[in-house]
Amino acid sequence: MKRIAHLIDCGRRSRTIALAVMFLFTLSGLCWAQAKETATTDEILEILKEKGIVAGDQYEELKKKAAEEKKKKETDYTVKWNNGINVDRNDGAFKVKIGGRIHFDWGLIDPDSSLENNENNELYGDNALKGDGVEFRRARLYVEGTLWENFVFKTQYDFAGGETAWKDVYLGMKKIPFLGELLVGQMHEPFSLEELTSSNYNPFIERSLPTGAFAPSRKSGIRASNNFLGKRMTWAAGVFYGDTDDDGDSNFDDITNTDLTLRLTGLPIYADDGKRLLHLGLGYSYQMRDEGQTDLRYRNRPETHLTDVRLVDTGTIDADGANLLNPEIALVWGPFSVQGEYFWTAVDSTEANDPSFQGAYLFGSWFITGEHRKYSTSSGKFDRVKPQSNFMDGGLGAWELALRWSWLDLNDENVRGGEETNYTLGVNWYLNPNYRLLFNYIYADVEDRGSVEDDFQDGNANIFAMRFQVDF
Repeated sequence: MKRIAHLIDCGRRSRTIALAVMFLFTLSGLCWAQAKETATTDEILEILKEKGIVAGDQYEELKKKAAEEKKKKETDYTVKWNNGINVDRNDGAFKVKIGGRIHFDWGLIDPDSSLENNENNELYGDNALKGDGVEFRRARLYVEGTLWENFVFKTQYDFAGGETAWKDVYLGMKKIPFLGELLVGQMHEPFSLEELTSSNYNPFIERSLPTGAFAPSRKSGIRASNNFLGKRMTWAAGVFYGDTDDDGDSNFDDITNTDLTLRLTGLPIYADDGKRLLHLGLGYSYQMRDEGQTDLRYRNRPETHLTDVRLVDTGTIDADGANLLNPEIALVWGPFSVQGEYFWTAVDSTEANDPSFQGAYLFGSWFITGEHRKYSTSSGKFDRVKPQSNFMDGGLGAWELALRWSWLDLNDENVRGGEETNYTLGVNWYLNPNYRLLFNYIYADVEDRGSVEDDFQDGNANIFAMRFQVDF
């Protein structure tokens, strides 16, 4: 692959230009919004008075009542449950929601003799592959809301593992003319349908091999997004610091470490309030780095988080940057759905001879109780499933069967990270909109990792996993 450094003189200059463009769009939208005239109750009363429709005393009485109603409306609040605790001021100017999630996982991994030999020879370091155990995969609390109708914020913390990590901490504005929503802080880069769909709503316990290896996930930066054509299409674009840590902080230095990420989605088919739909999407990310001072690495666990072993791993690659491309497709047809993505990553690295890596997944699911996967047209991703009847409330809840194939190839040029193919069978029980139980059986097959001298052996593993989940 030809080096791409010459296309942009400096990564930092590109980041500055992109940020400036976004802020200019925002400022122009704000000026337009402020200039727009709105009719108020007082103005209407003035018009009625001028036309002689209301008399002086009647005018004063109506004006007094309008002021009282306005004051009452502004100061009254409603507390309600809507998949979380919601506190809303009745005039809609202020809204706050408190929510969270608990994902408690159990798992068992049974590798064959070849992968056991790799473990015994400490090729995975001091990480264990064989065994069973439990963990709190996620334990999160969040507060999000709207201030003065158009100003938004969210703070979410994850306490799993006994440590605190940021998982979405941002502020911004919405309903900006032409631009839509603008956020600054730590958030998801707009890349990959499976990555952007919440872990509360994905049909499998863990995301697929290529999603975990390639999707940039959360970073600190600035992101703009909007929908158009009656919410049949969405777009999102952002500039992010590629070295953001779990606290949302980046390194303070003179090294280029920037991600420029874009996503576009469309719904060629959308009928019956989302019971039948076809989703198409395309994501792109340009990761700017400084060769000799920064590196990239691609790897993933075998679709269970209980082990820290990565059966495939490129190791660190001294790189000047990378281009990531990600087409998406999803079909929902009543209780049946199919979803898939392809990932292609081209790394600009003299040391590794410009390797390219790839991966893909495809899964199908069937709600045997008749529900369907919910889709958010405003953001181009999947949402919460609501059973037709809740368990212990006269019904059985919702039952879903799912089957997934996923593949990750990290071998190219001077890199021998290995190739892994997984097959997953899932059974999911949604007791109600907030509780669900998941069971996964995963067959993982890995081959061609490392050189002959590394002594890695090809092999496979049987993995059993369960999740007990509540989210609100």
